[in-house]
Amino acid sequence: MYSRFFDRQPIMMVGLGSYDKEVTLKTSDGCDFIVRREGNKVVKNNEDQEYDGIYLKDHDDDENYYVEVPDMEIGIGFHWSRKENQRFKGGFMFRCVDGKILLVNYIPIELYLHSVISSEMNANCPKELLKAHAVISRSWALNRMEKFPSYQTPYVSDYEISTWYDNETHKDFDVCADDHCQRYQGVTRAINPNVKAAIAETFGEVLVYDEKICDARFSKCCGGASELFENCWQNKHYEYLEKVDDFDENFTDDLTVEENAVKFIKSSPKAYCNTSDKKLLSTILNSYDNEYSDFYRWKVFYTFEEISQIIKEKSGDDYGKIIDLIPLTRGVSGRIVRLKIVGEKKTRIVGKELEIRRLLSKSHLYSSAFTVEKDEKGFTLYGAGWGHGVGLCQIGAAVMAEEGKSYKEILAHYYKGARLEKLYYEN
Repeated sequence: MYSRFFDRQPIMMVGLGSYDKEVTLKTSDGCDFIVRREGNKVVKNNEDQEYDGIYLKDHDDDENYYVEVPDMEIGIGFHWSRKENQRFKGGFMFRCVDGKILLVNYIPIELYLHSVISSEMNANCPKELLKAHAVISRSWALNRMEKFPSYQTPYVSDYEISTWYDNETHKDFDVCADDHCQRYQGVTRAINPNVKAAIAETFGEVLVYDEKICDARFSKCCGGASELFENCWQNKHYEYLEKVDDFDENFTDDLTVEENAVKFIKSSPKAYCNTSDKKLLSTILNSYDNEYSDFYRWKVFYTFEEISQIIKEKSGDDYGKIIDLIPLTRGVSGRIVRLKIVGEKKTRIVGKELEIRRLLSKSHLYSSAFTVEKDEKGFTLYGAGWGHGVGLCQIGAAVMAEEGKSYKEILAHYYKGARLEKLYYEN
């Protein structure tokens, strides 16, 4: 059925980051653990012995034990990017990779989930959302470990680039700790009883389709309609990641048609994720996500000079003055998959959605579901949603939970045809 059966709780390998020359971890018992790089070897606590790898064992017999990792960057490349000292449980491996000290955390998956659920959202959000998220985060992580996806090479030419950012680059660990995979911030985020209960009540449950663990993607806010996997990552279609209108079935027109997409994005149709309930949002979002409020619909203005400079810096190419931004291909949610950037010196087609978001902002646009209006001063982008829009919509799912929907109903809404299955049991 699966490429590997689990007779016990799996252990995740989570990449926490790389350090140029030296890193000092602080433990809860007051000790420092210092690792420095000597060539392609690592040395611990200023000793002379060089090692290929150093393992700092876990202390699973001590509930209060943790290790603090300094200056971990979160939200890398996004507008909420910042550095934090973060605390983790489990074991730790240090070794030299590509001229840096790579730090990997070894953690039981259910304990990993305690952090993910509290890092991806506020731990005080509705319990049925927490349970739904426990299932999809567990499914996604195990899918990564099973290596079900088959990766393809992005297309790059002088006239067009079609690329994406998935975790195929993680050759030395299963997943990373940032938004690139799933937010994993150890025990830094408060883990309240609701999170523990949600994980316990769904222990070992995963989404399965066609006898495989689902690649259960999710985003902050779909903007009213979810997107297809292949329009954001490699050209592979998943039946359980079809378009979902985030309220009544089939309430949107064909959003791959430009005029329909413009009408949809410029309006504010009823949807689960179309909420301005600040009290509810404050129970869903973590502190740095709460710094923003325009998740469902948003607007950005750039002068010609601003957008030209941003694209030059982000792409490494001099397009000259940008004179037009032309959507060529839209996905089923209205997100742009191929965008023509027209400059006085250069014209190029770019995709997929995250590459478009990356090139048109100093960090990242909220999403690639936007329309373009040009006047004598510059470009105004009117947008919808936050994130790629594939799979579960976190804000929409929270509203569903608030309205009394169960976690099973929420999962059935966003992952059509997938079923729940218990993959392993408590030891």
